[in-house]
Amino acid sequence: MLRVSGLNVYYGESHILRNVDLTVPRGQMVCLIGRNGVGKTTLLKTIMGLLKPRSGNITFDGRSLLERTPDQRARLGIGYVPQGREVIPRLTVQENLLLGREARAEKAGRSTNQVPDYIYDLFPVLKTMLDRMGGDLSGGQQQQLAIARALMGKPKLLVLDEPTEGIQPSIILDIENAVRQIVASTGISVLLVEQHLHFVRQADRYYAMQKGGIVASGPTSELSNDVIQQFLAV
Repeated sequence: MLRVSGLNVYYGESHILRNVDLTVPRGQMVCLIGRNGVGKTTLLKTIMGLLKPRSGNITFDGRSLLERTPDQRARLGIGYVPQGREVIPRLTVQENLLLGREARAEKAGRSTNQVPDYIYDLFPVLKTMLDRMGGDLSGGQQQQLAIARALMGKPKLLVLDEPTEGIQPSIILDIENAVRQIVASTGISVLLVEQHLHFVRQADRYYAMQKGGIVASGPTSELSNDVIQQFLAV
């Protein structure tokens, strides 16, 4: 579904991503691991069109994304939950959710105020606080809202940048379960940047980054303790 090939990205003259190759198959969860500062977030921003590569290619469903803007990529079916969540604090939970409809490719359904039941099945806490301001939610609740908002755009691929960062353990498990359920029940693919080992092991495959390049990959069932010690910060 998503294929990144030979990707090179620079900040000025600093070479950040070096010949990165990565594939996210349809209906699978792929986890990108690596210590802080190795280029994981840069890769996600490049996939979303927020950064422009100097060379290489990114294809989604067989179509190149290089000339497409971030909103065009969203309408092709890529949902993005950035690090820090970026919930709009002065909008209510319901308004934040409805904002996610703007990423839909089709116009039908954008005008309705209906939130699908499966969103509440995944994140039941949101249904109890629809009138609360996004900025009044806890970090874990905001993360659930951010993922739910991305799902409102009906993505084929969900891109998550460290969804458990700074979140209490009980809600980490809720988010893990929800993301795994999204893959299992909807067929949506997931590209996940994560440091939490238990969450990493929920993925089907992993890629490990170091100094801007992919240095190891494979099924997470074969993720060894040596790789974990080398590439995970926790």
